[in-house]
Amino acid sequence: MKPIEHINNALADLDKEVETLLLDWSINLTEKDNIMLPMLQQQKVLKQTLEDLTYLQENPPTPNQACGISKYRED
Repeated sequence: MKPIEHINNALADLDKEVETLLLDWSINLTEKDNIMLPMLQQQKVLKQTLEDLTYLQENPPTPNQACGISKYRED
């Protein structure tokens, strides 16, 4: 499924960005926190989307039926 591949690539790129930022000693911790917050929020959304798409791929809904994702989510 192409969207899953794209999300996995985006997560890998985001991990690299976070790692690069953490290893950059020229930025103080407060600035790092401010830069990383949106990155971590994006990562959370991408992970949830990946879980949802994986669930739908493994449990495709029948025609004319709701997908049922809300039943499987814990939060």
